[in-house]
Amino acid sequence: MKQGTRWLTVVVFGIAMAWMESAVVFYLRTLSDRIEPFQNDPLPAVAGLALVEVVREAATLIMLFTMGMLAGRTWRSRWGYAAIAFGVWDIFYYVFLKVITGWPHALTDWDILFLLPLPWWGPVIAPVLIALLMIIWGTLATQWEHRLDCPFRTEWKAWVLNFAGMLLALYVFMEDAIRVAGKGEDALRAMLPTSFDWSLFLIALVLMSAPVLGLIYRIWRTNPSVNSHSLKEQSNEELA
Repeated sequence: MKQGTRWLTVVVFGIAMAWMESAVVFYLRTLSDRIEPFQNDPLPAVAGLALVEVVREAATLIMLFTMGMLAGRTWRSRWGYAAIAFGVWDIFYYVFLKVITGWPHALTDWDILFLLPLPWWGPVIAPVLIALLMIIWGTLATQWEHRLDCPFRTEWKAWVLNFAGMLLALYVFMEDAIRVAGKGEDALRAMLPTSFDWSLFLIALVLMSAPVLGLIYRIWRTNPSVNSHSLKEQSNEELA
């Protein structure tokens, strides 16, 4: 299978996973009368539901990661396809929720993004921006890997910055939950965020973009057309 076909297959898988995710969330939010997450008592207690939901979220991540492992041939391409699957799934999850429920009304609407290890809260646009970054990196890592002149492990500096950005973004998403975590489970369930720290999140986004910028630079540096143009200019200078 050609790389372009692999990319398209992973994208289709991510879209299908997004429909399943949005459908399940629609069922859960309808049963709990919480189509719009940002309202009083956003996480009502339902016997046995919390554990099932946490395991379901973990299972979703495992399936997306497994798709990357199956689609890629090298570790860079495997992680790249996993990133594409995750990014497409995350974006189309909101697209399908809009189709099914009419929510979100705007990209600035608050959403409960995840439950592990504490509830993550953020405006819809925040995870969408991260998802776009993942799709861009995954596409570069899988479709232009033949132009890269270095093994995956040599990019560790960019990944250290990326990891720091991830930790910072996690803190921003869980900042309010961390503040009330010591008050017990009931406080976490009832907690509503007060504000989103955009300054810290944008710093996190810049840090997370380090692998993307690194790949763009490496691809540009090893682009045959760029190299031949440089050699031609050098030859003209020598003849002059």
